[in-house]
Amino acid sequence: MARVLITRLALAVPMLLGMSVLVFLIIRLVPGDPVLAVLGLNATPELVARLREDLGLNDPIYVQYFHWLADILRGDFGLDYRSNEPIGRMLLDRLPVTIELAGLSLLIAIVAAVPLGVLAALRRRRVADKGTQVLSLVGISVPDFWLGIMLILVFSLGLGLLPSSGFVPLDQNPVENVRHMLLPSVALAAGLAAVLIRITRAAMLDVLHQDHIRFTRAKGVAEPAVIFKHALRNAAIPIVTVIGLQAGYLLGGAIVIEQVFALPGVGRLVLDSVLQRNYPVVQASVLMVGIMFVLTNLAADLLYVVLNPKLRTSGQ
Repeated sequence: MARVLITRLALAVPMLLGMSVLVFLIIRLVPGDPVLAVLGLNATPELVARLREDLGLNDPIYVQYFHWLADILRGDFGLDYRSNEPIGRMLLDRLPVTIELAGLSLLIAIVAAVPLGVLAALRRRRVADKGTQVLSLVGISVPDFWLGIMLILVFSLGLGLLPSSGFVPLDQNPVENVRHMLLPSVALAAGLAAVLIRITRAAMLDVLHQDHIRFTRAKGVAEPAVIFKHALRNAAIPIVTVIGLQAGYLLGGAIVIEQVFALPGVGRLVLDSVLQRNYPVVQASVLMVGIMFVLTNLAADLLYVVLNPKLRTSGQ
């Protein structure tokens, strides 16, 4: 497992470096001048020139990048252009919200989709199978922001069961925290659950027709043990692959969901900073999301080793 970890980390370093270059360059293609966004109506040619010099925006773009990268490697994410607040502290305040949203969404998707996928495989071409396929198609087709709005209309404004916006920290009131996070988590989890249903069904159908499953049944092993101990374990590799990839994309989807439900997470910080042309905050936030994406896929790779012991000796 240590060898797998070292290999994946070695691949992650150039990936993160390339991502930092893309983030740095793309944000500078956004129309508008961050200096004018900061100064607003108080902008004068003298103030604009002085602030551009103070922020280092007059330097060549490659010099700006290397200065920023050097600061990042030292753990310094810079200062917010508008509030002059350390960006690292801003991220630490908002990361728990985004991580909780993505984690709860992932949990909901797995708990809902894997049993439905297994059921669809066991009841192939029957009502249960067709019903789960329709449900999966709907989940893939419906945008998460639209689903979020519909959930607010039904469960918040219509039934009054759950709040439509806001956030309560978990350590302050766990019950209220779950109540505020449930609707956005369901909205974000729907797309992943739809994909997982299809992947689980396909993987289970492939495994259930293999010889070792027939042999296990012939030995008289109870059907639940055949399904969950033998078949599902062998079908786990493609399921884990999709979970590892999609879990990272949940972080991207959180940008929209946090805006719909007014959650104070990293996604909302990114969107607000883009509108304000706040280069340092956008760069640091997107880079942090990228790091979390890489770590998520690294965790999936390590889980492969646990599920498939042959990888421990092969070094793949």
